[in-house]
Amino acid sequence: MKRFLILTLLSLPLLGQKVEWPTYNGDFSGRRFSPLDQINSGNVKNLTLAWAYQGHTAGIKSTPLAVDGVLYFTVPDNVIAIDARTGREIWHYKYKPNNGDHIGHRGVAMYKDWLYFETPDANLVSLNAKDGSVRWTVELADPALGYFATMAPLVVHDHVIVGVSGDVTDIPGFLESIDPDTGKMQWRWYTAPKKGDPGSETWPSEGDAITHGGGMTWMTGTYDPELNLLYWGTGNPNPVLAGAGRMGDNLWTCSIVAVNADTGKLVWYFQPSPHDVHDWDAVQTPVLFDGEFQGARRKLIAQASRNGYFFVLDRATGKNLLTAPFVETNWASGIDQRGIPVAKPDKEPAANGSLVEPGSDGATNWMAPSFDPDSGLFYVSARKIFSIFYLTAVGKAEGWGGRDRNLWAESKLQAIDYQTGKIRWSFDLGPGEDVAGILTTAGKLLITGDNSNNIIILDPATGQPLWHVPAGGRMAMSPMTYELEGRQYILTAINDMIYAWALPEYMVPR
Repeated sequence: MKRFLILTLLSLPLLGQKVEWPTYNGDFSGRRFSPLDQINSGNVKNLTLAWAYQGHTAGIKSTPLAVDGVLYFTVPDNVIAIDARTGREIWHYKYKPNNGDHIGHRGVAMYKDWLYFETPDANLVSLNAKDGSVRWTVELADPALGYFATMAPLVVHDHVIVGVSGDVTDIPGFLESIDPDTGKMQWRWYTAPKKGDPGSETWPSEGDAITHGGGMTWMTGTYDPELNLLYWGTGNPNPVLAGAGRMGDNLWTCSIVAVNADTGKLVWYFQPSPHDVHDWDAVQTPVLFDGEFQGARRKLIAQASRNGYFFVLDRATGKNLLTAPFVETNWASGIDQRGIPVAKPDKEPAANGSLVEPGSDGATNWMAPSFDPDSGLFYVSARKIFSIFYLTAVGKAEGWGGRDRNLWAESKLQAIDYQTGKIRWSFDLGPGEDVAGILTTAGKLLITGDNSNNIIILDPATGQPLWHVPAGGRMAMSPMTYELEGRQYILTAINDMIYAWALPEYMVPR
């Protein structure tokens, strides 16, 4: 029986002759499913290039916002606005950083006429969306301590939700709410508890491990308006790969957490990787949808986590409903009563090396997954990686206490049945580690990229190829789509180029 999911509050806004993409994942749910169907499985063979934009910048990894006919996107230290009809540049803001890390950038958030941009040196900048002029800049964390930022903020009501990055030094992670008008902090939630508070029993009672525990909030989370809960994934504990000095589960690192959007209070948590020693953070998108599960309709949250396991939870309570591997792994002996994989001690990093599957890059990573309510399938760009993990620290570990070296990798797009955890179909993305995100649409399309420099479109129900084009490079962003003046566009980025795909003008209904 065909599944039908009602997600009114989580859907993209329909605004007459335009369907926009107003936030990083398109909407609060993180599904990256668009209701647009002008481009569909019956006519996608006619897809053509509508326009192209070259930024002459670093590679584009961000997902553009589409609001009022303008696209806003980022690369580290840069925010750029272009015309969504033509690709013509409207303005270009250049930030001058004070140190920081420039590994990539995911995008901006928007509130009324203002954009919000996290910088590589862990500042938050508010820009005028009309011309890119600066309204204010506030420091989120001190870059001299090793903090930086890559994520796109999330705007919920009158909160700008921001997170931080950094795992070279042993610093605590946090999630923070900023007033969109003044830049003042409204609340801050740390990803490790204070000594004596609930959760602190999962850290050593002696020493300072809990105050240097890591748990970065690298990626944009999701939000349920009915429950008023933010859902966020947290990063790995520090020191990285070296766990002897932080025995215990190390809450709330490598966790999916639900936090009240107005107060920052923790409501529940689920930890995919307790006491992580493989750099398997749990920052992958926690995707929200409503659906049937074991005969009852439930509010669900699902994550394909970096450790190679797929988790389905009740998003009101955090109760685990399903845990299943979505790639082959060799590090767990089973799944405990909480739905958490049980780690094998002999797969921890060792001085003489330990062969582990997957490697520290993970069975997936920051690339956006997608959930299609029409097919009922969850899609993830998955990697099969064999790696040798070495423990390199001598004495007290700090920062990175070990390293791993990949031996071999290949990538597949996995279509997962959320009710059973079974892989419905797989599509080979080629040798190496794929870094492209996924978009699905009501036109019965799945858009992504492969390791052979192709942009590809598949049938989301079967995985059969419908269209592809050699793009001259690998896609390292997550595609998006919008409709403007009656024409649907699909956006992909390769290196510093943005390509807008559409049907030929003569095929567009007027």
